[in-house]
Amino acid sequence: MISPNTTDTRTPVTVLTGFLGSGKTTLLNRILSEEHGKRIAVIENEFGEVGVDHELVIGAEEEVFEMNNGCICCTVRGDLIRILGKLTKRRDQFDYILIETTGMADPGPVVQTFFMDDEMAAQLRVDACVTLVDARHIEQHLDKQAEASEQIAYADVLLLNKIDLVENEDLDRLERRLRKMNARAAIHRTERSELPLERILNVGGFDINRALEIDPKFLEPEYPFEWGGVYEFRSGTYHLALDAGPDPTMDVTLIPINGSPPENVLANYSETAVRVFSEDYWPLFDGGTLVPASRKYRLKADRTTQQFRIDCSSTDGRFALYTEHGPDEFAMRITSASGNATLAPISQRDFKPDHEHDDQVTSVGISIDGALKLEKLNKWLSVLLRERGPDIFRMKGVLAVAGYDMRMVFQGVHMLMDAQPGEPWRKDENRKNALVFIGRNLDRAELEEGFRRCLA
Repeated sequence: MISPNTTDTRTPVTVLTGFLGSGKTTLLNRILSEEHGKRIAVIENEFGEVGVDHELVIGAEEEVFEMNNGCICCTVRGDLIRILGKLTKRRDQFDYILIETTGMADPGPVVQTFFMDDEMAAQLRVDACVTLVDARHIEQHLDKQAEASEQIAYADVLLLNKIDLVENEDLDRLERRLRKMNARAAIHRTERSELPLERILNVGGFDINRALEIDPKFLEPEYPFEWGGVYEFRSGTYHLALDAGPDPTMDVTLIPINGSPPENVLANYSETAVRVFSEDYWPLFDGGTLVPASRKYRLKADRTTQQFRIDCSSTDGRFALYTEHGPDEFAMRITSASGNATLAPISQRDFKPDHEHDDQVTSVGISIDGALKLEKLNKWLSVLLRERGPDIFRMKGVLAVAGYDMRMVFQGVHMLMDAQPGEPWRKDENRKNALVFIGRNLDRAELEEGFRRCLA
C-alpha cells in the first residue's frame, strides 16, 4: 500500500517520461494493474498521426485521457490545462494523476504548467519526474537528441530499464554517465519496469530550486507563437498579406480585447492564446476570411503573396493578433480595404518560442482495414528491421491477424520487437490495423506498401 502525503492536501502528480521505447507503457500498465489502493487518472500523449497508445494501456478506460496533437510540451499544453481543469472539478473520484509524455518531449515545460497556472498550482502538486532509460539503446540518442538528455536532467527518479539486455560492466559505465548528468536523482535498475511502486509514487522528489539550476528560465513559459501585436480595427474589412516564408503555413489567432490596456494585454491574454493554439485549426487559402474570435487559423502562405480578409463588419475595437512565426519572416502587413493605409500595431512583443525538436525525427502512421497474414508480417518486419533498424527508434501498433480472435499488441525499438495478445475482437467489430513508426529517414510510401502486402 502506498502511503498518502499527509502534509499537502493538493493532489500529487507524477510526470512519467523517457525516450522512445524506454518502457513507459509497460510501467504504466503495472501501476494501473497492481493492488496499491490508489485511484489514478492517467493523461497520455502520443507523437504520431495514428493514436494507438490508448489501446496499449490496460484496465482504466474511463480514467485515461489521450492527446495526440503533437508534443505535450508545445501546442498541446492548452489541452493539458483543460484536462487538468476538468479533473480538479471531480477530485473526489481520484487521488493521483499520472502524466505520460511522448518519448520526444522535454519534461520541463510540462512540469512548468503546474507553476505558471495559478488554478493548477492551488490544487495540484508535482510529486516527481520519473524518467525511464533504455539501457540497451539510450547512448545512441544522448549525443544526437536533446530531448533524451533533458529527460534525464529533469528526473527525480531514474529507472535504468531493460538491464537484462546489457552486460553488467556496460550498466556500471552507463550509470556513471547518468550520475554525471544528474547527480541528485535516485537510480533504480529494472527489468521490464519492475520495482516497488513506493519508489516512484508519492516520493516527494520534485524540487523547484533544482529545476531552476538546470534551466534558469524554467519559470519563463514557452509558447506556440513567437509574436503578438495589438491592433485597433474600425467596423469594416481589412486585408492581411503574407509573402512566401520559411514555412508554407502560418498559424494565427485574433482575439477581441476590448477594455484592456494595450501595454499589458499581450501578456495577459497569452494563456488564452495558448489554449486557442491547442485547438484544431481552420485552414484558410488565398482570399479566405479571418473572423475575430477565439479560433486558430492556418494561413496557407505557399505562393509568392497571399491575401486574406479580416472581417470586422460588425465589431470594432482592439484585438490581439498572435502569430506562429515572426511577422517579418513573411513580410506580414495589414491594410484597410482600400489598400491606402497600412496599420501598425499599437503595441507588440516577442514571445519565447517552443523548444526546438530534431526535425529529422518524424512519424509515419498507417491505418488499414482487414486481417494480416502472420507469416507475411513476420517476414516483412524482419527484413525491414535488418535494413532500417538503426533509423527506426520506435514502432507500436494494434494489429488484426488472420486466424486470431485477439488483437495483437505490437511494440518495437530499433531492431528488437515483441508482440503480445490484447483485448478480443467483438463479433460485430470491423477489424483494422494501426501501426506507427517513429524515426529518421522514414519513407512513407515504402512503409505503407510493405504493410499492405502483409494483408491476407
